[in-house]
Amino acid sequence: MNLGNCPRCGKLFAMNFRDICPDCAKGIETEYQKCSDYLREHRGTSMTELSEVTGVTVRQITKFIREGRISVIDAPNLSYPCEVCGTTFIQESNMCVSCRNRLTKELNQSVRDEQVNRDSNSNRKAAYSALDKYNN
Repeated sequence: MNLGNCPRCGKLFAMNFRDICPDCAKGIETEYQKCSDYLREHRGTSMTELSEVTGVTVRQITKFIREGRISVIDAPNLSYPCEVCGTTFIQESNMCVSCRNRLTKELNQSVRDEQVNRDSNSNRKAAYSALDKYNN
């Protein structure tokens, strides 16, 4: 039996398929139920309004959205900040379009730089091989 401390409340518990203690798991389910009930009645609510009315943190509501437990299709005003820049609000994934484009561009540039580096190293080896053959 593995024992661990709950990251949410610090209580010692027998770890199973969840990373939090049973009491915190029940608390999260209660928070989800509050959010779900409020969203059924108020579809146009914003993230801050939902948080203020239910007492559930924006972080936890965002986690519910990412887990797919709260659908943003039913609540079009629910959005959360991009994990990279934190300034753009999004409704899916973890990165806004501009951060995703920047990451793609940087990755492509890195691949090109690596290819150029590899090509230049292979040219140097060929040049030294030719000199070695010439000197012998």
